[in-house]
Amino acid sequence: MTLLDYLASHVLAFVLVAGLLGLVVGSFLNVVIHRLPKMLEHDWLRQAREMLHPDEPQPAQPVYNLVLPHSHCPHCQAEIKPWQNLPLISYALLRGRCGNCRERISPRYPLVELLTALLSMLVAWQYGFGWPAAGILLLTWALVALSLIDADTQLLPDAIVLPMLWLGLIANSFGLFTDIHSALWGAVFGYLSLWSVYWLFKLVTGKEGMGYGDFKLLAMLGAWGGWQVLPLTILLSSLVGAILGIIILKARGDSNSTPLPFGPYLAIAGWIAIIWGDWITGTYLRFAGF
Repeated sequence: MTLLDYLASHVLAFVLVAGLLGLVVGSFLNVVIHRLPKMLEHDWLRQAREMLHPDEPQPAQPVYNLVLPHSHCPHCQAEIKPWQNLPLISYALLRGRCGNCRERISPRYPLVELLTALLSMLVAWQYGFGWPAAGILLLTWALVALSLIDADTQLLPDAIVLPMLWLGLIANSFGLFTDIHSALWGAVFGYLSLWSVYWLFKLVTGKEGMGYGDFKLLAMLGAWGGWQVLPLTILLSSLVGAILGIIILKARGDSNSTPLPFGPYLAIAGWIAIIWGDWITGTYLRFAGF
């Protein structure tokens, strides 16, 4: 029996492997969440300089991507050794402090690793070993990264959203989660629904209620789950966003005009709708007497 055969026939083993993989991916997502917005900013500045000063030689810039420079302490700049970069374990052994300068390390890093591992295990348990689980794992990891990037910077990078949108359409061309027609119209209606709300709100108030990244994110979710997941996604994201938004604003003491990212709520609601949408809708209809 091969390892793949073993994982296919032993759900618990697959769940544990998915959890370990989630820890490793979560560690990488921490890098993506921190560096991708900075990489985009560097690229925008380079393009701006080229447009404003096309005849001037561009200054040499240090290499900055998801690999280089190597991970280092933000306080003392000491490079993090491989053994200091083990998901969860290193944080516990170092007691949440830099191994060189002993400054405190943000607990967000192990929390992202733990969250990614738990969500990966949940997906593995829900779908079992196979292509659907692989697809939803990729979607889950992308949504974790997008949610935290949006929470930090109010950006939803095309570098993640657009490839995942196309991947959803490709997966559903094989009928992995829905048929290709539902996926195609899910992407179309997902984009147009929030685009319409955006322009209606802007025409009425003169203000921008959300960013274009939110349109693309909902289109991406529609490409994965089909147009059928859109109503539940919009309903859940609006409900959760309104409740948590009020709580966050009150906790901060901010005014109602303070912008809040909508992407995390869309991501959470879309993930739930894709995985449990049929069960949620069916349960509601039974209780409603339909």
